[in-house]
Amino acid sequence: MQGSKLFVGNLNYTVENADLEELFSKFGTVKDVKIVERRGFGFVEMSSQSEAEKAKEELNNTSFKGRNLNIDEAKPRRSGGKRDSRNQRNRW
Repeated sequence: MQGSKLFVGNLNYTVENADLEELFSKFGTVKDVKIVERRGFGFVEMSSQSEAEKAKEELNNTSFKGRNLNIDEAKPRRSGGKRDSRNQRNRW
């Protein structure tokens, strides 16, 4: 892993930011949590790469609120709009 931000997929739609913060805090300091509403996924940023790796190892494919989590390193956001990305930078 290169960073400390994780993609968390296959979330139950009832999961809230506080739920993920509590779950991930067992593996270190949670810097930020963002759930994308009505999409079933979100992002958790840990305070270090090692904490993120540990959380991913321990929580990937485990049941949380009735669904098996899909956890991976977050990828930079793709730029929207035009297909020509030569002058656009990837952003979170």
